[in-house]
Amino acid sequence: MTTKVTIVPPLYKRILSKFPQNFSFCFAYGSAVKKQLMNKKDNMIDLIFSVNNPALWHEANIRKNPSHYSALKYLGHEFVANYQENVGAKVYFNTLVPMDGVWIKYGVIATKDLETDLLEWSDLYLAGRLHKPVEIIMKPSSTELETALQLNLQSAVHAALLILPAAFTEYEFYHTVSSLSYTGDFRMTFGENKNKVKNIVKPQLLSFRNLYRDFILSLPDYVEFSAFAEDRKHSEASVLYDEHDPNQPVMYCAQDKSSMAKLHHLNQLPRWPQKALTRFWNKGTFRQDTEDVLRALAVDPDCGELVKQCIGEIVWKSSVSQSLKGILTAGMLKSVRYSSRKIKKMLS
Repeated sequence: MTTKVTIVPPLYKRILSKFPQNFSFCFAYGSAVKKQLMNKKDNMIDLIFSVNNPALWHEANIRKNPSHYSALKYLGHEFVANYQENVGAKVYFNTLVPMDGVWIKYGVIATKDLETDLLEWSDLYLAGRLHKPVEIIMKPSSTELETALQLNLQSAVHAALLILPAAFTEYEFYHTVSSLSYTGDFRMTFGENKNKVKNIVKPQLLSFRNLYRDFILSLPDYVEFSAFAEDRKHSEASVLYDEHDPNQPVMYCAQDKSSMAKLHHLNQLPRWPQKALTRFWNKGTFRQDTEDVLRALAVDPDCGELVKQCIGEIVWKSSVSQSLKGILTAGMLKSVRYSSRKIKKMLS
């Protein structure tokens, strides 16, 4: 993902030029950036800015773009940075910002906090967004961050394989990967389109394949994707979108669901899902360490459901806290306007 040449569209260059330039990584995501079903022309562009020193960045940005901020700016850049790093999923969003004829929402995160989420799934907030294809505007400035981005995708593969059955389709794999960061998200109950994951995956199958191909090919002892067989070449148009389309060939996949295979995937999960699984397993009086818990889970027929449930707990906590945090970062008026846009989009 990050080793290819990045061609930045002029619009993103113009947008980035309006901000302090000491970024360590920038990307755009969402329906206004990547093709989705039911796209609307007035969708807002979502951006994430990773910076090494949030206090210095906010200080410069408040001077340059004071109108982007709510009343929190009057408490000073140090307060804004502390609020960013210590509340919710450690992202500070400014939303409904008009710029160059479009609306944007941008989130600021400390590079160290982004790396932690990517490696440990502490919040599975931006890590989850980066499970899907995004538009890289500025490549990572360090090998550590680039490695973390790759390990995040690798972790998503292991988690998805634990959840999926022995046989599945390529579409089902990408749907499961994309669902990880929505499992447990309270906004999926009300505020988001119930078909959101399908709308993301169906138009972008080729992009998902390019994103995950190398990780799948690195697991020949555990999973086989017919779509990646050397003697078969398929275009995006020939890939099955869902099981109800009889005119398209199915890209079948198969995986080893033995206890040894499941234990391998469990050992490759990030730290926070492993901790959540250990807490869940140790609800009784008898306590086991993480290593013993993972061994026991590997022979449990409900292993995949437990993994899904524990990931959902992480997502629930971060989605609730980050949404409550957004009321102050956006301000009451913008919060109401933003929520109204989301509900209108959901109902349309």
